[in-house]
Amino acid sequence: MTEPPQPPNQPPNPSGYGHLPGPPQPGYGFPPQGENPYAQQPQPQPQPQQPQQPQPAGPYGQQPQGPYGQQPPGGYGFPPPPPHMPGAPGMPPGPPGGPKKKLAVLIAAAVAGVLVLGTGGYFAFFAGKDKGSDKVIGQDTTPPADDKASPSASASVDKGDGSGNGGEEEEDLNAGRKQGEDKVLWFKSSKIDGPGSGVDSKGQWIVGDTVVKTLWKSVTGYGVKDGKEKWTLTLPTMICGVGDMTADGKTVVMYKNGESNTADCNQMRMIDLKAGKEGWSKEVPKEHLFDIFSNPDLALAGDSLVVNRMGTSSAFKVSTGDKLFDNKVEQGCQPGDFAAMNGKMLAIATCQDADKTVQVMDADPATGKTTWIYKLPKGFEVKNVYSLDPIVLDLGNAAKERSIVVLGPDGKQRATVSGEGSFPVGCGGLFNRSIQSCGSSYVDANTLYLPTKADIGQPNEIVAFDLGTGKVKWRTPAGEGRTLTPLKAAGGQVVVYREAQSEKGGEVLTIPAGGGTPTAVLRNPSGPAAPVESSFFSPIVDYVDGRLFVSASHLQAQNKSEKFLMVFGK
Repeated sequence: MTEPPQPPNQPPNPSGYGHLPGPPQPGYGFPPQGENPYAQQPQPQPQPQQPQQPQPAGPYGQQPQGPYGQQPPGGYGFPPPPPHMPGAPGMPPGPPGGPKKKLAVLIAAAVAGVLVLGTGGYFAFFAGKDKGSDKVIGQDTTPPADDKASPSASASVDKGDGSGNGGEEEEDLNAGRKQGEDKVLWFKSSKIDGPGSGVDSKGQWIVGDTVVKTLWKSVTGYGVKDGKEKWTLTLPTMICGVGDMTADGKTVVMYKNGESNTADCNQMRMIDLKAGKEGWSKEVPKEHLFDIFSNPDLALAGDSLVVNRMGTSSAFKVSTGDKLFDNKVEQGCQPGDFAAMNGKMLAIATCQDADKTVQVMDADPATGKTTWIYKLPKGFEVKNVYSLDPIVLDLGNAAKERSIVVLGPDGKQRATVSGEGSFPVGCGGLFNRSIQSCGSSYVDANTLYLPTKADIGQPNEIVAFDLGTGKVKWRTPAGEGRTLTPLKAAGGQVVVYREAQSEKGGEVLTIPAGGGTPTAVLRNPSGPAAPVESSFFSPIVDYVDGRLFVSASHLQAQNKSEKFLMVFGK
């Protein structure tokens, strides 16, 4: 880039959009980027809650200096606001934070942030949530579940033999299937009498011939071909945090240390998803006075699991449960959350200098030690981590300015992404704690795939950006008045879900990495299946081995049949 860095608040150039400012000058750190496009059918909702050379000492390569780290919301010496408020009966709760690596796309009422570009124009971004191989589609407006329900409340997924809909009314969802349409393989509904604010069902993993789902206090495995239950594990209390799956099929879930609505989400249990068996259990130790266990976020790098919560983080071995490291305060900077994926890890710290400088550091997944530091400019923080290989970060400030930057393996800025359009990137909300996979984006080799924002019922585009230059490579319109969300990117193509409508089934499309016409590899049936598929609230979506899995991330649990899990295939 040839342009000198510009101040974050520089007004746009009337000549039109251009490039973001170039690499940072010494002492500045970097150039100055919610509502999700994957809107579901409108449903009643409650009000949403609102490189320097590091020193060798310590897990972050810094010398101790000063006793204070990042202050929690509300000011130092005071705890943060209450983690949740009970939702109204019959309505889903507000943002509790859900699984990672996986796409969480949620219906949002987010505020657009306009990024001022160095040579004019703008890049508008909208807050959204993406947590995950689970793809949650829609802005999560549900508050954390209030588990004041009576001890007699019990969860039970209607089982059936996998040939019907698993609910109270048997209906042939493949009736009237049109030529060229594929079919519903099986469907499950759930009938639970639970807490007034409902129950979460955010965990979804596909391992071999089994799809595993969490629901309130249980973890259940179903056969991917017929939906028959293979095994169920029941935890002592409600599940309040889920992680990714290791290469050998293991994961860690978190559950509360009691039944009350003030109980901490600090209990961990390892589960072997292949065998359907429980492993070790452990309590996450409290690291300091303001270690708040209301909405922990789990991130995985190989055998290292990071438990991020408000103001601190700890890392553990998935295989044994042994603690690896935590983020102690050092040199006047407090590491906050860790991002972890694909065997790599980053630490993010806020320093107690006059500018409250935010630093991004690489971190060894086994020790937490760092080898480089990348400083952000005054007022900017990391909103989202899209990838760690290459490193792609969404940065923003209180003025709603945003920038997507690409770092090299040495922590030096390589490129900035620029282009026209409004993109649903960045994590948002006080209680949406994830800093990775928020927003429906994927990175493959040297390309970032972002969907543009779309209003309900309006089409959008998938835009591919070259991470070497930051320039747009191609744009693909969705067409048919429907929105697209990337599900994964690999093997020289991006896999995309075209959302269902009440009269049209969804589709799975593939688009070549070099651009071109989308190819439909799965066409879900219309008829009675389409209104069911299109009306899932904040669904989790995965496409694995030719099958599309669409499931609920939250249930109202008012003792009535609700859509839970729907699987499509050939």
